[in-house]
Amino acid sequence: MHSSIMEKVFAALETFRIELPSWGFANTGTRFGKFIQAAAATTTEEKFSDAGQVHLLTGVCPTIALHVLWDCPGGAQSTEEIKRFASRYGVAPGSINPNLFQDQEYKYGSFANPEESIRERALRHTKDSIEIARRLKSRDISFWFADGSNYPGTANIRQRKHWFVEALREAHGELFPDQRMLVEYKPFEPAFYHTDIADWGMALLLSRAAGPKAKVLVDTGHHYGAQNIEQIVAWLLSEEMLGGFHFNDRRYADDDLTMGSIDPYQVFRIFHEIRFFEWETGRRADIAYMVDQSHNLKGKIEAMIQTVTMAQQLFAKAALVDYERLAAAQKKCDLVEAESRLQDAFAADVRPVIQEWRDSKGLPKDPMVAFRQSGYLERITKARAAKNAHNVSSYA
Repeated sequence: MHSSIMEKVFAALETFRIELPSWGFANTGTRFGKFIQAAAATTTEEKFSDAGQVHLLTGVCPTIALHVLWDCPGGAQSTEEIKRFASRYGVAPGSINPNLFQDQEYKYGSFANPEESIRERALRHTKDSIEIARRLKSRDISFWFADGSNYPGTANIRQRKHWFVEALREAHGELFPDQRMLVEYKPFEPAFYHTDIADWGMALLLSRAAGPKAKVLVDTGHHYGAQNIEQIVAWLLSEEMLGGFHFNDRRYADDDLTMGSIDPYQVFRIFHEIRFFEWETGRRADIAYMVDQSHNLKGKIEAMIQTVTMAQQLFAKAALVDYERLAAAQKKCDLVEAESRLQDAFAADVRPVIQEWRDSKGLPKDPMVAFRQSGYLERITKARAAKNAHNVSSYA
């Protein structure tokens, strides 16, 4: 492959890091039941161990996102144990995710709950999460809310917006100087009539109302099928309000599929908009790349390796777009030439160059093959099978 292509791919891979989700290694269910995997992680330490394996084989996943309720049951007191896990398994704590949707009190919402005491409870949990992040030296506190309603007339939508502004602003005031608040949106589920933060515009307005350290988090699964996600990304970049991504793929909505399994060209177009922004402005966008997937059928570690390696490929392809020629074609309204710049980059087979980059780092050329030959899956299956066998649940 041409030396300039190799240089571009190598340079892109040097800057690309992607965070793994702790919950992606555990058994999780659908609305209808839970399909148990014998090798799934049953403790926070086991999640760190599995994430450490992915990082060991790929070299680009140095952090693991943590859910406070699931991974820090002792609150701030759990942080010393988390630090020991991080040191033992070679992955650091990443984004901290408050859990504002699972407890029974949140049946009618958290920040937008009509009951003041529950809104205060949600805010206390948020402040505790910020303190956990401080102790773990985690920059990002990532918020996703299930708040909404299922029937017309059952909620005061304007009042709930006001409560969200109040709570997010107070939470923002608790942030330490090096911390950020990422606000995620989702059009539906579990609320099917209205969701309090249903799209990127709502997340943008609420982030701006919260304060300068608040940014928008884009989950690639949280959109309707026809939405142009890369346009949303371009607008948020233009407004300097894009804080991060939760990467997955979807056939319908929030399907938690491995990245690029349905539409890799869409992910490429998202990366292209980021690279184009950086080329035009001459500065790197400050974006946290994170995975948000939980697999019931695919092996959990293998699914993460699939996503990470696909993310590397698509990020590398975006680095091959000739932006000088693209900008010139756009200026002349040469539609075929402009589109061809993207299509040619997407068509490039960057896998051999990525393998060379891995080899230069002392990493396996094929992380999936290396994992399957490592014996790790067999070891953890033997160690965890009995515990997971007792974790079977039914829908009713």
